[in-house]
Amino acid sequence: MLNIFTFDFLLLAISLLVAITIHEFFHAFIADKLGDPTPRSMGRLSLNPFVHLDPLGTLALFFIRFGWGKPVPIDSYNFKNPRRDEILVSLAGPLSNLLFAVICAIILRFIPSPIFLYFIQINLMLGVFNLLPIPPLDGSKIFLNLLSIEKSIKWQEAFDKYGMILIFALIFLPIGNSSIIFKIMTPIVNFLMRFYLNQFAGLNI
Repeated sequence: MLNIFTFDFLLLAISLLVAITIHEFFHAFIADKLGDPTPRSMGRLSLNPFVHLDPLGTLALFFIRFGWGKPVPIDSYNFKNPRRDEILVSLAGPLSNLLFAVICAIILRFIPSPIFLYFIQINLMLGVFNLLPIPPLDGSKIFLNLLSIEKSIKWQEAFDKYGMILIFALIFLPIGNSSIIFKIMTPIVNFLMRFYLNQFAGLNI
């Protein structure tokens, strides 16, 4: 029989696997619709979760109980409007998670199962996490494409030098009993969680 810890971890893993799959699929889907065949040619236009798993992101699940997927490769030269379209592709993943959380909250209104609570929370976390303007997250690509070309080049150089160091520090360096990234994300996710449960699940939180 599964103990409570194992069951909790299984729910977390399933929720995260679904959230990552949705997130990466919609990156690929929007890129494909905007004229870039790269994700399709790389097998990423798929709802098969295993094509989207990132080794480090999967490993992080065991250490910090959170993870992320393998970035979808795109070639912005295939877009008609490269800067605008790269923003749209970058937004597609996080927004798909926020929308899926709405769907799960509506289902929770009629089917009060803990798995839908996990789905809501994990999708909100993944959506918020990826909107942070920190490389290599989606938010950094949105940020760069909103800048002038000259400023974007300077920021990209800084991201190339220090981006991975920064993201590792934010994820793995602790502050108290949590990581820096969770200290940043927790108030935002908690606010959205209350809003979703109140507005879409009909719960008074």
